[in-house]
Formats: sequence, C-alpha cells, structure tokens
Amino acid sequence: MSLAMREAFGKKLAELGDIYPEVVVLDADVSSSTKSNIFAGKYPERFFNCGVAEANMAGVAAGLATCGLRPVINAFSIFLALKATDQIRNDICYNNLPVIIAGSYGGLSDSYDGASHQSITDIAIMRALPNMQVIVPSDSKQAEQALEYALQQNGPVFIRLNRNAMPELPVEKNFGKKKVIKCTEGKDITIAANGITVSFAMEAAEKLKKSGISAEVLAVPFVKPIDMKPIELSLQKTGKLLCVEEHVLAGGFTGAVCENLMKDHIVCDFDAIGLQDTFTETGDYVSLLAKYGISVVNIIKKAKKLYRKNK
Repeated sequence: MSLAMREAFGKKLAELGDIYPEVVVLDADVSSSTKSNIFAGKYPERFFNCGVAEANMAGVAAGLATCGLRPVINAFSIFLALKATDQIRNDICYNNLPVIIAGSYGGLSDSYDGASHQSITDIAIMRALPNMQVIVPSDSKQAEQALEYALQQNGPVFIRLNRNAMPELPVEKNFGKKKVIKCTEGKDITIAANGITVSFAMEAAEKLKKSGISAEVLAVPFVKPIDMKPIELSLQKTGKLLCVEEHVLAGGFTGAVCENLMKDHIVCDFDAIGLQDTFTETGDYVSLLAKYGISVVNIIKKAKKLYRKNK
C-alpha cells in the first residue's frame, strides 16, 4: 500500500515550498486532517488558518492570487464544493486565477462522519465551473504529480484527495501530458476508472482472466479536460465499456465520458458503477463502498454481464 493520499500530498506540498516561494497555503482549521500542517510547520509565515469558513478562505485565496502568489486551499472536499461554491465560481474561476483547490476526504472516505461529510457530488460541481480543471488521482504518487502539474497551470485546478492509503499503481512519468494511463492490456472489455476504483478494477481484471475475459483497465485521473482518444482507441478493440467511480453517476466522471462518446458518435455496449441518486450513511469505508456497489465483486459481475451482451 502507498502512503495515504492526504499524507503524500501534504509532504509534497512542503517539499515544493522550497521550489515555489510564491506558494501559500490556506486551511479551514483541519490542517491535522488534510496534512497541510506539514507545510505550516516548515513555512509558518506562508500558512493561513482561516477557521471553519471555507467561503471566506476561497475569497482570501483569490485576493492573494491577484497579488502574484500561488494559493493552495485545503479542506474537506464536500465543504469546498458546497460552502465555497460562490467564491470559487465568481472570485477564482471567473477571473481564471491560479488557485489550487485540494479537496481532501473525497468520496466516501470520511466514512464514519456520515452523509453530511461524504463528498459524492464534488466532481460534478467543480466540472461544471468554467476555467476549472478537475483531477482525481488514483494513488499517492498521482496525488503528488497532480500537485506538480497544477503548479504549472495559469488557472484554477481542483484536486480530489482520498483520506486513505491505496495500492500503488504503475507510474506514468508524463502525467499531465498523458491524461489517461493504461494499467492493463485487454481485448474483450474496457474498464475506465479513477480514484480508489482503479485499484479495484485492476484486481477485478486479474480475476476476470480466470473466466477467460481480457479486460483493459484505464486510469483516467483527468476528468476535465478529459482525453477521450485513449478510451476510444480501446473501444475499437473491445466495443464494451464499464466506467467506475466513487461519486454519483450524474454529472461526474461517467457523465463526462458519456457526453463525449455521444459527441464523437461512438457506439458501444456500456455500463457504469457509482452511487445512485441517494444519500449515504455512516460505517466502515470498505463496507460502505461495497454496499453501494463500488467493489471488486461488483466490477467482475458487471464486466461479465457486459462481456456476454450480444454474444
């Protein structure tokens, strides 16, 4: 298992503080959870605890960005996406300011705090904002690479971070230039995923081999801008696509893929795994994911059904 994504992000942020003296970090009184306290310990004069006031924090970050600084705002993803939407839209995105929005505890990873803290609509909200880029890393290395990429951009970037440790994935050295990472080769079905679901998809692909099904797993951390070419090239081989995400199916990664497939006139057998139109509940993280169908078992089940379609 790799480092927890928030831990890796926090350490990388502190490391990059040496290279980017213009970077300042703002947190909403949860720096021990988001791990921005690592940066605070190293650069106390460049760290601002804005209190439990995410909207104010986003506005302050916008102001700092207009003065030539590179703000990174860090808080729980659900509160950035919901409480600070006005300021992120009108102050940051409207002015295309280079603010990095690090949404920690994404998806169901804040499992024991229940529905009020589980961020299952953040991708849809951020993806809808003009000028915003949206990245959903799949392991700690991708979280570090997403931060490095975001610091090279001239506009806002939202990075969705998971609370927990995840299995390490193949490293893509050209992360950013290459926005889709092929994790396994396959010819029968394409599985496109991001976040923790990529490791689930890879495990499912290994087990599907025993049933004679060859699955090609694509990690797609860039939800916006999304690079459809690798997905469409894979579909030329397989003709079948299963999207997997830790988010409601409406408006998130699956929505982005489907919108572009239709625009590009791509026809394929299709299914998706994600949260339905429902609120979630409190519980153990892995158990909650399984309850809502985000599991290796369900990926295998859906993949087999899709594989048999039109056979």
